This record gives sequence, C-alpha cells and structure tokens, in this order.
Amino acid sequence: MRVAIAEDGALFREGLVLLLKAAGHEVVACVGDGDTLFKVALTEPVDVAILDVRMPPEPDGGLVTAERIRASRPDVGLLLLSHYAETHYLMRVLEIGAEGIGYRLKERVAGLQVLTDTLNRIVDREIVIEPVLAKRLVQGSPSNEGSAMASLTERECDVLRLMAEGRTNNAIAGELFVSAKVVEKHIASIFVKLGLPDDQAVHHRRVLAVLAYLRAKHIDG
Repeated sequence: MRVAIAEDGALFREGLVLLLKAAGHEVVACVGDGDTLFKVALTEPVDVAILDVRMPPEPDGGLVTAERIRASRPDVGLLLLSHYAETHYLMRVLEIGAEGIGYRLKERVAGLQVLTDTLNRIVDREIVIEPVLAKRLVQGSPSNEGSAMASLTERECDVLRLMAEGRTNNAIAGELFVSAKVVEKHIASIFVKLGLPDDQAVHHRRVLAVLAYLRAKHIDG
C-alpha cells in the first residue's frame, strides 16, 4: 500500500513512518503541512493519505486538505487523525465523503494492528469511525420520541453503532454474539424504520443509515 503522511508533529510523524514500514507499506511522502501533501496527491500514486486534523496552513488544515484531495482524487483513501474524538470534526469528515474515509484518535493508531486494520478498511472503501465516538453518540435517545431514531430498539441501536464504525455483518455478529442472519434481520428493520427505500443498493442504504444516525445524534446532542 502506498501511503502519504501530513503531520506537523515531527515525533508522531516519524513514528507513523516506522509503523507503516514495519507493516510493509511504502511511504511515498512524509510532510508537515497540507499544501505539500496535496501536491504529492496530485502527482504521485497514493492509496491512502493520512492527515492530522489540526495542522498548517489553517487551524483545521487537515480537513481542508482532505476536502481538496477528495475533490481532485476521489480514489485516494483518507485517514484523519486527532488527539480528541470530537463530534464536530466527525461531521466535517462525513461531509467530505462516506466511503474510503476514516476518523481516528492518534493514540489508537499508534499500534501496528489497529493502524493496519484501519488502512485496509479504508482501502476497501469503508467508513472507519473511532469506536469511542460512535459509542458516545449512541448513548441516550433523541428527545423527540416520535422520531425515526427513537423507534429503534436497543439492539438495533447497537447494530447501527457498529455499522457506524464500519463493521461488516460478520464482525457485528461476533461483537454481539449472534448469528449473521440475526444481524441481517436487524439491519433490514433499521432500513424500514429510517425510511430508506429498498430500490437502492444495500451498501448505499448502509451509508445512508449511518449518516442519518450520526446526524441525528449530533443535532440532538
């Protein structure tokens, strides 16, 4: 996998390079600002760009650069990193795209296994969301009891939270100790309750469900 890094913290940047090389990836660029990374993405073949949310040339330079890369090179996967799992940053990430993109804590990707899993899922065009943030968003129910989100059962909320983390049906089944068939039934029920039409591809409906869930939790919170 060819990876480009933009991170203004030299120590963390060097640590990422060591981890990526240890995992057998090729680091095609390792820079300290978004503008330089954007130029690399336009001229070099890159599978995933890793960006610090907060870095030059702006306070949220990583997000700005990610938007520019996605607009110019939609095939490039994007991994946004932050010290804190912040909802408003997640909403910005989801505005950039709902496929091949991730938002994770720096401390979590400092391990080889988590970093490799995250990158692989992004290359597979999944959404990867920091689990602690997804869990925080699902806690509590919307104040409007008549809302579609409030109609979900507790188990359906669990399934939707894991979907929001980008987990496959089999992974969700393993997490909840149920069969994949049971997970499929829960997901079908979620689609119906959220009013997602069945004339669209299942993958697209999953993305719409996740977006509806995250936006509802963001607005309600």
